[in-house]
Amino acid sequence: MKKRLWVLTLCIASIGFSQDYVSGDVIPEYGKTFTVESPEFKTNTSNMLSAVIDVYRGFDPTQPNKLIETAARYLNMHEKAGVSPKNMKVALVIHGNAVFDLLQDQFYTEKYPEASKNPNLPLIQALANNGVQVIICGQSAAHHKVTREKADENAQFALSAMTALVQLQNDNYRLIKF
Repeated sequence: MKKRLWVLTLCIASIGFSQDYVSGDVIPEYGKTFTVESPEFKTNTSNMLSAVIDVYRGFDPTQPNKLIETAARYLNMHEKAGVSPKNMKVALVIHGNAVFDLLQDQFYTEKYPEASKNPNLPLIQALANNGVQVIICGQSAAHHKVTREKADENAQFALSAMTALVQLQNDNYRLIKF
């Protein structure tokens, strides 16, 4: 019986992973997604989709932060589903240890010597080029000594992550938190 359950689980799992990630058209270099054929829960392509993504931690310092890349996935996935990029507004609120992901290369490599450069900066630039607001928590930045002079030019400093999250939600952004 256990063997049958294991085989069934393996078959179901392989079905879920049989598709390939595909690049999007909004930010092709980042945010690959799976194609979902004929979803029963339909995407409303005429509404404004405004999202604020809570980014609070870093990952492998030699790779782009997966939570930051969520913004690219959000844009690519919804554009493929028929939502016009004009109907999407996205903001990233970056706090905690993730503030290091907004450092310019020279400061990033001081923090993470295993990295030859900050892998997040091309992603941040691509997001900014597509209208994504990149907001850094002033409290976390001060705590971690990340100054405006050390941070990427696309980062906007806020009083705090809490302030930015509340204000964006008051402006009808919906919170995406992992």
